[in-house]
Amino acid sequence: MQYSFTLPAGYDMSIVDRRIRDKGPSFDGFPHLRFKAFLSARKEDSAVASAENLYAPFYLWNETEGLNAFLAGAGFAALTHDLGWPSVRTWMVWHAELAADFSTAKYASREIEPILPYADLGALRARAVSQARDDGTTGALASVVAFDPTAWTTVRFRLWDSVPSVGAGTGQLYDVGHVSTS
Repeated sequence: MQYSFTLPAGYDMSIVDRRIRDKGPSFDGFPHLRFKAFLSARKEDSAVASAENLYAPFYLWNETEGLNAFLAGAGFAALTHDLGWPSVRTWMVWHAELAADFSTAKYASREIEPILPYADLGALRARAVSQARDDGTTGALASVVAFDPTAWTTVRFRLWDSVPSVGAGTGQLYDVGHVSTS
């Protein structure tokens, strides 16, 4: 699951940093949560080049009960009161590969790609799972692959220790402010 807030070009991103610092630890041990990566991107940041200022947390849930409890809870209500009503993207997870130290990540990448009509979903899933398993050999601390059958897209989300490269036009890089785990 991910939602994203696009913030104005002149927005004081230290407000987002403070929110992550203050709220991040409260998600440690959140019921049914595998992890939550508190993500941001800055328009003027040279290490994580972004077209926009963003606050865009990414969640991996063990159970949908956690997702439902979060979205219906006071924390999400406060967030939307402060920043607006976001579109919440959800995907059906094909595979998650997590290194023991994934919560130490400093950067994240997210790539969303379309699924062509009548694609062999079984073969696509097998390639995506194999790729996720191999991501650790290229330095990824975590790799999640999933798909959205409503929009017919795949998502590949990875956590990194150092700045990665992403595919042109399909990827977004983020700074990781905190990773909460169950």
